[in-house]
This record gives sequence, structure tokens and C-alpha cells, in this order.
Amino acid sequence: MKKFFLLIVILFCFPFFVQALEIESENAILYNLNDNTILFSKEADEKIPIASLTKIMTAIVAIENISNLDEVVTVPSQALEGLAQKNAMVVGFLPGQRVTYRDLLYGMLLPSGADATNIVAYSLMGSEEGYVNLMNEKAQELGLVNTHFSDTSGLDDYNNYSTVFDIATLLKYALQNETFKQIFTTQEYVTSNGIKLESTLKYYTSRYHLQNSYILGSKTGFTTIAGYCLASFAHYDGVDYLLVTAGAPTATRYPYHFQDAFTIYDYYTQNYGYLTFYTQNDTLYTLKTKYSKEDSYEILAEETFTKYLPKTIGVENIHFEYSGIEEVTPFMANEKIGTLNVYLNEWLIDSIDVFYEGDLTFSVSKLFQEFKGLFLGIFGLILLLFLIFIRNKLHRKKKKV
Repeated sequence: MKKFFLLIVILFCFPFFVQALEIESENAILYNLNDNTILFSKEADEKIPIASLTKIMTAIVAIENISNLDEVVTVPSQALEGLAQKNAMVVGFLPGQRVTYRDLLYGMLLPSGADATNIVAYSLMGSEEGYVNLMNEKAQELGLVNTHFSDTSGLDDYNNYSTVFDIATLLKYALQNETFKQIFTTQEYVTSNGIKLESTLKYYTSRYHLQNSYILGSKTGFTTIAGYCLASFAHYDGVDYLLVTAGAPTATRYPYHFQDAFTIYDYYTQNYGYLTFYTQNDTLYTLKTKYSKEDSYEILAEETFTKYLPKTIGVENIHFEYSGIEEVTPFMANEKIGTLNVYLNEWLIDSIDVFYEGDLTFSVSKLFQEFKGLFLGIFGLILLLFLIFIRNKLHRKKKKV
């Protein structure tokens, strides 16, 4: 038996599953990372300013270009010039200080320090411009066609833009790197020179008494033009999620980006889950047999098949339809004998090619039962002919006597 999965995205094929969510952010995209499927999308392909979400690219480029994260570098004064005038968020590194690259990575991802990004840029490439070239080259490599970087921090600049779809693609890539993932999901860190760092995730949830049951790590962003932005990684009940939002209002300084994240995560974690259609070696359908010691031929599942669906959908919504040969015999060649379609209500979810594997055992008694009348007729005819032969033979002997 061979099978193939139909390439569908359940939520897009079945519109009655989709729930409109009211959020403040202008742009959003949510992924189920287990299946790499999009669960929720709002203006995901719109080119927008992305503020400090830029630092996701700054960090992953650094990690991939630094051979030793514990190497110590001296903070160059030119890396800090102009940051105060631009009201950029900084960790507080000072000219001439000795820090490690690891310190700088935590500094850019946890409190979102622009000083950390510039120090990395000057230390690795001698200038911010040279480092930004690496960032844009990486964007092209990853296929981020709607993304361009003009600095390492994401300060307001119309040449520094992306989409939440591209940022989600970037973050999915970055989370595959264990070093990035470890830093991204850390809440507190103390640098080698004693600076205590706290993630913006911890800061906002603590200050505004937000209940966080899902988010493991995040990167925030904020500028006047970009609004509040958030890229986050979450886990609940065996499912990994990735969410990027942007363009949340900033007038009241309330963290609407986190409020939106909890609204979206709450909805999907409470209302969706995995439904098992069948497990490995389950009998999916049974065919009749002829001339076989086995009374039936079972179509078995080769592997477990699950789908992420609303919890209102249950096994009662699943049914199977078979088309093909209805009776299997031991004399058949090893070949495809039919197709088993799996439906969720009226929607085709999976299609399985059914092959006869040549594993039925021939039964003489079953063959005899099938053709008992014919066999008895032939036997009777042979017996009759034999009797006629004997009679004729006896008759010829009498004539000779």
C-alpha cells in the first residue's frame, strides 16, 4: 500500500474554520511550526517599517560570522555616536569597555540595544554600512524579496522595511540556529562586565501584569512610524507557534503588540488542536477475498495521520470511500487494486493508493466450495463414462463366450 498527502492548507480550504480576530496591529501572521502552515494572516505582504525587528537579522548574521562568541572586543567610540540624538534604545556599553560578542548578542536581542548592534558591526566589518551589506545579502539568500535594511537597529528610515511574512520567514530560519534560539528565549542575562539585562518580554509582562502562558521568547520593536511590533515564539500542548505583528498603536504607550499576541495565541491554543484521523496499522477498510484461507483483506495505515483543526471537529466528521477491486485473490499480481479517499465532511483530506502485496494464502477447500457444483458435475460425468466403459467391456466379453 502506498499513499500520498494532498498539499492543502486546511484553514484556507475550509473557510468555515477561520475565525475573524479583532486585533490592534495593522499586520500579522501566525504559523504552526509543526506543520509550517499559516493559521492567521492580516496584510502579511504589505511593505512596512519594522523597527527593531531588524535586529533579528543583525543577530543571525553575527552568529554565522563569529567563530568564537566569547572573544573579547573593545567598544569603539564611533559605534556609539549619534545614538542618543536618535533616542535609540541602548544597553549602556561605554567606549573602551571590553565585552564579548556573546554579551553584545544578548544586548541586542533582550533589551534591544542599538549600541550592541553597532559595536558588532564595527568590530566585524569596520563600519555599519559594511555590515548592512551582509544583512541585505542574507535577505536575498533567504528569498526575502520585500525586505531591505539600511541600518543594524531599525531606526526610522523608509529604506529599512520588510513584511511580517518576510520577518516570519527570517525568524523561522534563525530559530534553527541553537545559539540564536537560546538567546532569543532567555529572559535575563548578566554581561561579562556586570551589566544586568532583562528581555522586553519580561519587562512588558511584569509591568502591565500580563499573563504569559505560551511565549518562550520574543523581539519587540518600536518607532513612531513603525508603531509597536513583535516577533514571538510560543509553545503549547505540543505545538510550536511563531507570530509576527506590526503597526500596533503607540499613542497611549500601552503594549498593544503583546495584547494582540495573547489574543491570537489564546484563541488558537484554546480552540484548535490535533485530530488523529488514524494511527499506524489501523484497519482503514476491509475487502472480500476468494480462494484464500484469509476471510478478508485489510487495508492498513502505513503511518499515523493527524491534522491541526478546530476542536469542534471530531472523528465523527471523518469517513472513507474506496474505489477499485472489491474481491482479492491469491492469484493476483502485486499491483495497485484501488484508491481509498479520506474525507473530512465533504472535503478530501487524504488519498491512499492501495496495492495488493501478494500475502494471501491459497485455499483448496475454498476453491472447491466456490466450484463445488462444477466439480461434482465433472466427477459425475467421469463416473458415468467409467460405468459405461465397464458395461461395454462386460458386454463384449459375453459375446465372445
